[in-house]
Order: sequence, then structure tokens, then C-alpha cells
Amino acid sequence: MKTALAVLSVTLALAACTSTTRTTGYGPGLEPIPGSITYGGQPRTKLTKAPVGSIVPHRFFDRFGYRVYETYIIEPDRSLRLTSRRIDYDVFGH
Repeated sequence: MKTALAVLSVTLALAACTSTTRTTGYGPGLEPIPGSITYGGQPRTKLTKAPVGSIVPHRFFDRFGYRVYETYIIEPDRSLRLTSRRIDYDVFGH
């Protein structure tokens, strides 16, 4: 029992020391979070010079201090559609 607990403790400690990146979403059901461009609705200004279908990358830190990478696509009505989000859970970044 003590050996199993020691192995578990070491495993958890090593897991906490590694840098991990986790994909948290792709597709039509992805909802904006605080920090997303479209959180609280579409931006007031329209992207008039970028072609429809253009990809708009967006990076920010979430409320826990993790790096968040989002990708948007410009729709025909000039609104932004959130298509993917990736969160970098880099322990050493804190």
C-alpha cells in the first residue's frame, strides 16, 4: 500500500512538471469564453478589408493565466465565427 502511494505521488509530481497543450475544441458548437473576440457578441467594427473566409488568429491569457489560442473565420456578413480553441497548460509560464 505504501509503495503504491509513493509511486502515485511521484507520478503526479512528474506530471505537474511537464508542459502540456490540450485542444479544447473544434467545430460549430464552440462557445466564446472571457477573452475571446466574440465574447459578449460580435465586435462593433466589421472587418471590411479582409476577404470572406480569411482566418483570424487570436491569442490571450485566460482568467487562470493559461495561454489561449483561438481561430476565427470571416463570414460573408463580415461576422467572425469561432472555429477552434487551444489552451496551453504550461506550468512554467506562471
